[in-house]
Amino acid sequence: MNPSRRRQYVLAGVLLVSLLLAAVVLSEVLGTVFFAVTVAYVLVPPRNRLAERGLSRRAASAVVTSSAFAVVLLVSGAFGYLIYQRGRTALELLLALPDTFVFAVAGMTYTVELREVLVTSVGVAQGVAAGIAVVLPVVLLKGLLFAVLVFGLLLHPGAAARAAARLVPPEYHDVVRALNDRVKNTLYGIYVLQAATAFGTALVALVVFALLGYRGVVTLAIVAGVLQFIPVLGPSVLLVVLAAVDVAAGNLTRAALVLVIGGVLVGAVPDAVIRPRLASWAADLPTSLYFIGFVGGVLTVGPIGFIAGPLAVALVVELVDLLSDGPVHQTTLDAPVVGEDEGGFEGSK
Repeated sequence: MNPSRRRQYVLAGVLLVSLLLAAVVLSEVLGTVFFAVTVAYVLVPPRNRLAERGLSRRAASAVVTSSAFAVVLLVSGAFGYLIYQRGRTALELLLALPDTFVFAVAGMTYTVELREVLVTSVGVAQGVAAGIAVVLPVVLLKGLLFAVLVFGLLLHPGAAARAAARLVPPEYHDVVRALNDRVKNTLYGIYVLQAATAFGTALVALVVFALLGYRGVVTLAIVAGVLQFIPVLGPSVLLVVLAAVDVAAGNLTRAALVLVIGGVLVGAVPDAVIRPRLASWAADLPTSLYFIGFVGGVLTVGPIGFIAGPLAVALVVELVDLLSDGPVHQTTLDAPVVGEDEGGFEGSK
């Protein structure tokens, strides 16, 4: 074996051991690191466009990172405000209930004691509030780490690709390129396509919730848009919660309207209109496999599983396709493994 090639393989082995050690030591922030890497991967093209328009590498990276961080803060703030607002409303409804509830069925009268339910509900609400107060500093610290990582990756986007080009033998470069394309398409399918559909959902939800007379319609619209990232269920979760609150408050008419009109306009129309028009941006991954990846990922690795799960399934699908297509074509190091204009970490500007 060529001494230079042997040196690269030894360094690759040392790097692998170091990565495993870092994963153990930094296990508490591993999800944040993974999330930052995937977000940066998608943000490389807009960063490059800003650089092409005259911004320095550092300025372009800072602008794109700030924009991404602002979006994360907006979504997180909307969820927090919704939990606070609706939680307080639900607690007020519970406290307004009588100690006992009497109802008749088939001529028989039954009495249900609600005092214990009320005490338990108040205790749970207080426990959730205390838990949020405890984890809030950790969440803020992870948010700062996310911003720093995204900025660093955008500042030098080509480092990982250049290392891969040197370590992988030339005859396997098109395999790496195929896997890179699959990762790019999957991440664009998760982030870009879903974000566009979520934005359309938020606009429609804003109008629907305003016409139905809800308070905090902007917050509700943002939450409805974010819920589009959950396959199958989507904004229907929010619609059911709103209907349940309306039923508890005695507003049966609005509960029926939000389920029927909201179910059609907010739950179905964006998926039927926006998603098909942007489907060419998404990964070539069947909905069933995407759903398996989403559910399996969330159940296995937690919140980041909505990205990691579909991504793992997509890579398996790509490898199966490569095996079924027969031998790959040989390439050399003269051709880059990943193109920067295609969203990979290749060559900084």
